[in-house]
Amino acid sequence: MMDALSVVTQLRDLASEPQNREVIVQDQGCLPGLVLFLDHKDPQVLFATLQTLRYLAESAHNISTMKNELGMMVSLEILMERTGMTTDITDLAKEVYEVLSAQTQRQACQIPEQQKRRNKPQFFINSSNKKAKSVTLHIQGLDGADQRGVCEEALLRVKGVISFTFQMALKRCTVRIRADLPTESLATAIAATKVLSAQQVVKNENGEEVLIPLSTSGSKVEENSHLPDYLPEDESPEKELDRAVSRTGAKQDTGGSWLNTAANFLTKTFYW
Repeated sequence: MMDALSVVTQLRDLASEPQNREVIVQDQGCLPGLVLFLDHKDPQVLFATLQTLRYLAESAHNISTMKNELGMMVSLEILMERTGMTTDITDLAKEVYEVLSAQTQRQACQIPEQQKRRNKPQFFINSSNKKAKSVTLHIQGLDGADQRGVCEEALLRVKGVISFTFQMALKRCTVRIRADLPTESLATAIAATKVLSAQQVVKNENGEEVLIPLSTSGSKVEENSHLPDYLPEDESPEKELDRAVSRTGAKQDTGGSWLNTAANFLTKTFYW
């Protein structure tokens, strides 16, 4: 049985793969459903919806369709002004709104190859939000879906985390955070799981990637106070992740059926 959070979480994971983004936006049910989710009362659903929209907006070809989707811009404006929201949600809503409004994104459609090269190794690096930064972490112990779920829960509770994506094969997580959040706070939150530890991935003067240890002592982690409990293990969408996420070379046979299911759920769900 699907619920709003599991649907939008898996849709976010699909959108994190560049080859899926245009397919999702072209689907007749997914984009209207995401607009509906922007009015959801659950902060976790709101946050995951904004993450999904930000992923989709990474494709320059999606910008016009997303901007012109009925209710999209108005819903983002309302969310930016809604009282009682965490700064993480309002900041990400503003970021999505600015990306969809920016002339530079429309111009980028004229040079898709250049845009593709810029987007491929980065995660929201080209954001118009100057108050945010991206950090790449190598996470020891990130061996499977269970550990990923533990890491997600830890990061979701850190105030100042805007979005994140995983490269499971490399045991890496790229995290977008507010500029004033110390990277050590991420390491502290991850170390608090007792099963994972994090080092920062940076490039040296030769352009080679190196791992930098991060201190986990003395770093105070401010937690999000408005987030509800994370999904219990038996409801976690991670168990279906392998089937949900479309892979290069197998996009049609792995992502299509789930997208249809999600689209049906989204189009039938007008209130919660």
